[in-house]
Amino acid sequence: MNRVPELRGEHLKLRELHAGDHEPFARILTHHVLTRYLGIDRMNAGQAHDTFARSLAQPHTHPRRKYTLAVCPPDEDTLVGTMGLLVEDYGSNAMLTSLVLLPGAPVRGHGHEAGRLLMAYAFGHLGLHRIWAGHRSDHHHMPKVMHAAGLRPEATLRQLFRTQGIWHDVTTYATVASEWKLQATERELAVLDGTHHLERA
Repeated sequence: MNRVPELRGEHLKLRELHAGDHEPFARILTHHVLTRYLGIDRMNAGQAHDTFARSLAQPHTHPRRKYTLAVCPPDEDTLVGTMGLLVEDYGSNAMLTSLVLLPGAPVRGHGHEAGRLLMAYAFGHLGLHRIWAGHRSDHHHMPKVMHAAGLRPEATLRQLFRTQGIWHDVTTYATVASEWKLQATERELAVLDGTHHLERA
């Protein structure tokens, strides 16, 4: 089994999904506002249930390519959002995906920290070289989140996906391990070096 250890940041933590996360996870995927900028259409309850089941099984896949993690407050275990990573089948690359926070989540304003923790794990434990992410070009809140995560603009991909009956352009960002490590915090470097769990022991 390929499970991600709990990754703790200053304002939030990431952990693997567990069965008790079903209700808030499904609430995200069935919410008409929270799914507005995702690369998928809003789901019904059955579709959300099936997606949760597949996400819950990710640690049992070999090799593991998908990582859907719960975003939680630093001192609680309640899922208040999700953060994902999709490891590509070629090269040494991955895409950050599925950053969504529930309305009123106490970690709002710190979503970039979830991305940074997952990048530190990916550059360290997974040995990846390059990580990229994208957002719908009309999602004007996301550029500052991307910059705060340590990602830099790369390109605009025209009409990359279709949701709500409309084709959407996507603005992409990326970083490579050697560059990202230069601006990582001590906490992130501990995750990258695999020593974060030792510090808490």
